[in-house]
Amino acid sequence: MRLRCPLCGERDRREFSYKGAAVALDRPATEDWSAEWDDYLHNRENPAGETRDLWQHVGGCGAWLVVTRDTVTHAVTEVALARDAARGKGAA
Repeated sequence: MRLRCPLCGERDRREFSYKGAAVALDRPATEDWSAEWDDYLHNRENPAGETRDLWQHVGGCGAWLVVTRDTVTHAVTEVALARDAARGKGAA
């Protein structure tokens, strides 16, 4: 798989580190251990199809990226700097 870094251009996936889904998680309100905390810490969605993930270009410029990709076909449809994706700006 290849990713197009908006700052460095197209690079091999090995230059990037996957950091997880690009969604906010709701931290449980209570500090006591519960099933809600277990879900928060350990359980994540594992969808088949389109996802938005957070990656870091560790082998290059160090930029944080939001990558939209298909987990079935491995097709990457969009890559944006995380700071721009949070503001709703376009992708590279």
